[in-house]
Amino acid sequence: MRRFGTPPVQGISYTDRPGAYGIIRHGRDLLVTHQSDPFHEFQLPGGGIDPGENATTALHREAFEETGWTISITRKLGAFVFYTLMPEYDLYARKICHIFECRAVIQKSEPLESGHTAVWMSPKTAAKQIFNPGDRDFIRRLFF
Repeated sequence: MRRFGTPPVQGISYTDRPGAYGIIRHGRDLLVTHQSDPFHEFQLPGGGIDPGENATTALHREAFEETGWTISITRKLGAFVFYTLMPEYDLYARKICHIFECRAVIQKSEPLESGHTAVWMSPKTAAKQIFNPGDRDFIRRLFF
């Protein structure tokens, strides 16, 4: 599986953290989330797969929590690995990121998750502004 970002640091024990993330289209734009805590960054909507969930169930839940939108999943685009510190969980994680192409269906509420704001961006802007380099790569491969 392809790895993005910095390599794992020797001597640190990483916990596998599988997650599902969506490149969510609506017209010409993409639905992304701005997370303000613990850092200000733009992200693809999505997150960790909880026990008992599969990747698509997790993506539906996470996208709704972070954006207030329901989605339709079109297809899985692939996966990658990203090593990082997750300070909100006090955890060094080996994130296994499953990326899906999706469509925004309907906005039912404002984001439910504190510190998240739903933002619309062009694919060109998202390919530059999204924090995670693996997510940016999938956007570039899908649109350019």
